[in-house]
Amino acid sequence: MPRTALLVSTALLAALLPVSAARAAPAADAPAPVPVDRFEGEVPFASQPAEGLFTWGGDSDDPPALRLAERPDAPEGQQVLTGDYDISGYGGFTHDFAANEPAHDWSAHRGIRFWWEGQNTGRTIAFEIKDGGAHGEASELWTTSFADDFSGWKLIELPFTDFVYRTDYQPVGGIDHVLGLTGMWGYALTLPAGTKGRFAMDGVELYGTADQSLRASVTTDAAVHPVEEGGTASVRLTVATTGSRPLDEPVTVTYRTGGGSAGTGDYVPAEGEFTFPAGTASGTSRVVRVRTLKDRAAEAAETIPLNLTVTGAKAPAETPQIVVDAHGLPYLNTKLPVQRRVADLLSRMSLEEKAGQMTQAERGALTAPGDIAAYSLGSLLSGGGSTPTPNTPEAWAKMIDGFQLRAQATRFQIPLIYGVDAVHGHNNLVGATVMPHNIGIGATRDPRLAERTGAVTAAEVRATGVPWDFAPCLCVTRDERWGRSYESFGEDPALVQSLETVIQGLQGRADGRDLSRSDKVLATAKHFVGDGGTAYGSSTTGTYTIDQGVTRVTRQQLEAVHLAPYATAVDRGIGSVMPSYSSLDIAGDGQGPVKMHARADMINGVLKGRMGFDGFVISDWAAIDQLPGDWASDVRTSVNAGLDMIMVPYAYKDFRTTLVDEVRAGRVSERRIDDAVSRILTQKFRLGLFEHPYADTRGAAEIGSAAHRAVARQAAAESQVLLKNAGGLLPLKPSQKVYVAGSNADDIGNQSGGWTVTWQGSSGNITPGTTILQAMRKAGGNVTYSKDASAPTSGYDVGVVVVGETPYAEGVGDVGNGHDLELSAADQAAVDRVCAAMRCAVLIVSGRPQLIGDRLGAIDALVASWLPGTEGDGVADVLYGKRPFTGQLPVTWPRSVAQLPINVGDTAYDPQFPYGWGLTTLTRVPAGGERTLKALGVAARAAERSGAREAGRTLVTEARLIVQQKAGATMTAAVAAPFAEADHLLLTGHYGKAVERLTEAYRAA
Repeated sequence: MPRTALLVSTALLAALLPVSAARAAPAADAPAPVPVDRFEGEVPFASQPAEGLFTWGGDSDDPPALRLAERPDAPEGQQVLTGDYDISGYGGFTHDFAANEPAHDWSAHRGIRFWWEGQNTGRTIAFEIKDGGAHGEASELWTTSFADDFSGWKLIELPFTDFVYRTDYQPVGGIDHVLGLTGMWGYALTLPAGTKGRFAMDGVELYGTADQSLRASVTTDAAVHPVEEGGTASVRLTVATTGSRPLDEPVTVTYRTGGGSAGTGDYVPAEGEFTFPAGTASGTSRVVRVRTLKDRAAEAAETIPLNLTVTGAKAPAETPQIVVDAHGLPYLNTKLPVQRRVADLLSRMSLEEKAGQMTQAERGALTAPGDIAAYSLGSLLSGGGSTPTPNTPEAWAKMIDGFQLRAQATRFQIPLIYGVDAVHGHNNLVGATVMPHNIGIGATRDPRLAERTGAVTAAEVRATGVPWDFAPCLCVTRDERWGRSYESFGEDPALVQSLETVIQGLQGRADGRDLSRSDKVLATAKHFVGDGGTAYGSSTTGTYTIDQGVTRVTRQQLEAVHLAPYATAVDRGIGSVMPSYSSLDIAGDGQGPVKMHARADMINGVLKGRMGFDGFVISDWAAIDQLPGDWASDVRTSVNAGLDMIMVPYAYKDFRTTLVDEVRAGRVSERRIDDAVSRILTQKFRLGLFEHPYADTRGAAEIGSAAHRAVARQAAAESQVLLKNAGGLLPLKPSQKVYVAGSNADDIGNQSGGWTVTWQGSSGNITPGTTILQAMRKAGGNVTYSKDASAPTSGYDVGVVVVGETPYAEGVGDVGNGHDLELSAADQAAVDRVCAAMRCAVLIVSGRPQLIGDRLGAIDALVASWLPGTEGDGVADVLYGKRPFTGQLPVTWPRSVAQLPINVGDTAYDPQFPYGWGLTTLTRVPAGGERTLKALGVAARAAERSGAREAGRTLVTEARLIVQQKAGATMTAAVAAPFAEADHLLLTGHYGKAVERLTEAYRAA
């Protein structure tokens, strides 16, 4: 557990002595101090994997600003490292030694020390060192801390014996769980969050002489050892040494059971002592066995601590716990209905245990792994980019199993429910199958395919031990300036509803009977309600312009546009719902804008009451912090509004304590708590977590498999929307010489977008997959590539320019927050150069429409490629005619920013391309013009009357192709409005009226 660093006596004199005299001379037998950093410019500011200083943080505002500053009072030399910070989530800085250079050997020294200019804030600062492994990003992390409770320069000394192993952000299972110090890769400091601050640091060095208690450690195989009543627990104790050399001196271990919740009649007491003699090989183990006793009583779980005293070596960081499993209680009986199991368990729980079940923490924020049991936590999550090291399926499973093991040390052994944002595949995992983002799935208009993408995602997520997915997003995006536009299936609630088949892909059947399967997960409908309708300029979150803003609607608009998808989700058996950060302002209700996390009328009244939602409501990341009032008010307001579990990533201790206090004060009713916990426990039972809390990895071999990637490839192909195709330029022929250019032609990170490996995503080769350029070459294309179109352009039959956006997520991507809807200058230049030299096709890889303005006339073929994910082969499939273009616009493509927001059904509707637009290839367009449209209308009305959905869709599609062929690339408001409305009518089952509107568009073309 982090602790305040010990300061040697010389440091305590620092305030009384001149800086230059404050450090005492080393003892006669101690090695001279070894400098690590003097901050005189010898170490550059850099980024991994080069050697240097670099910053990091939870979002773009969190990394501190570092600089080297000349100071007359510098403890060492002329310069110090100084910085400013204002951290809302987490942030700090690291000095990494280059990954391609030998690691440093610190094993001869007692500890690490440095000068720190205290600001007397009283805040704790974590100090971390990187030990062992192949390089600094595959090393073990060991941490301690010190308090900034002084003013002026002070020498901080951190003995290596104070450092404890971090259980998060680790090579899972560790390299050896021993602070070896022979392969060190650097250090890092985590600065305090929640307040502005500054710091200065100087003279980092190694000091003192190591002793055996550092070189040797005794470790246990696990901190928790569950055992059935009457069974025998075996606790393995291992001695390990720095450099794996034999012990220099003997190590003695004394052990004794006692002090836990188990009584003397529950086990046979164990007591004894053994010694690892001098010369013992590193890695030698001894086993201590503790035998438990059977009785006839049904009981909750009981703990038996194995107390250890170690001399001659560092003792284990935690006392091992033998846990006699709960047994004989009704809630453990799988033959009973879930409702009875829930009622029985709830009746046995204390208020503190119930409050713990309502608490969700970020895994990286746990101050100690034992907090899972100490606070009876109900859930952990991985935020975007919060992954184990290495980021592999095996590491995920081991990490989560380790967390679940901790939950076994609680009275009722209630398993954790672990959640991730797998919003387009298991996107946090390197090597997973990354699907197109929802905007691309919306373009497919294919409910069966949406379900298959959900099924692949669920299988890959559950195979890593994760049973809960914070997806799908059921927002109805109404303004492309929104940085989350790509998380939506589209602007039409009917389109969103039609693709909620993804819920069955994730969860299985609506009654929840499939949730316990090893290839299904609990799904989450988000963000309730109206997040896609926020007004531009209404956000008050940092530099965001529209995300987390205010949605202003009439009651009718709220019902028809934003609530409709949630009613469908409830009918489909959605297991959890997440409210939106945004505020809702309903005309005439007299409340004004109210944060959704506080809207009891919508959560308790509409969602749980009118819609009959029986799952549980989970808050968004630290969202209750945005509610007005103090912390206690935030807690009671959100819980009373109907939130059942609160995502408090870093405040899990405070939340549980405050919630208990609010209940005892009568401000939150016990009935509300029981309702919340019942809902949570119900889903845990349905998921089978009580019987199988640990990862079932039998499906792990299928993660990123050819079969899964085939589904993503089909989704990528069907998502491509052909907006223009003058002269039938597409599909390409393998015989053609193709000149490929553009920033997004050969970038797997750009084509996958945000929420890929990290929260914001990033450009570059971040995960296995096939770029569009690679796919074109695989398809047999005769391709030459010049990213910036600087290579000669003569001698080619056709050009393909792949341009668009770079990754972003949430409000970071809002237009006006460093983003716009224009192509970059480099992309514009590439388009202009290629399209001036040859016939050209332009592919726009983006999360939303991009404004192409007067360039459209120079472009022969235009494709909205959206964010296709890792399977660029799907894009090549339609480019080279292996599959036809069939995608349709899920959102309106505007002519200019001035038109925004623009959506199907608007009274003024004159876009570049209307909602539903999408040319096709390899498909014969019916002849006969208006005569054929009349016949299609008759047949469509008949299909509507008989409920023949497939026939109706086919008939409307044929009518749409006729209209598109006539309209061509020249779009007018008279064509666009009825055309877009026809697609909405098709989705709502009004096939006859859809053809009528298409006929109107045909006449206007």
